[in-house]
Amino acid sequence: MIEIYGLKQCGTCKKALAWLDAKGVSYRFFDYRDEKPVPEQLLKRLAAEISWEKLVNRSGPTWRNLPEARKNPQSEEEWLKLVRDYPGLIRRPFVVAGDTLLVGFSEKRFAELFGR
Repeated sequence: MIEIYGLKQCGTCKKALAWLDAKGVSYRFFDYRDEKPVPEQLLKRLAAEISWEKLVNRSGPTWRNLPEARKNPQSEEEWLKLVRDYPGLIRRPFVVAGDTLLVGFSEKRFAELFGR
């Protein structure tokens, strides 16, 4: 089963879910702020594949409103604590499809992954 993690109110997540629905792709969606936090092991896996710097959205209001002391994590534990405390920092949506991880939404990348 394909798992999609994101936020219900996120415009990009809504676009991704609409694309999946239109193409008939089955998935389970998890709102990681309101329903189910992202499992720590999955966060570590994502960070290992794409880096914490790419996994954390530094252009949004959540980042801009962070205390300056939190904007420079020095260890994996500090990154984990940061995204647990501020889940809106995690780029979205991200897809777990077997061994494949995909962060963000692009019609081209979704078409390649789902063969549609």
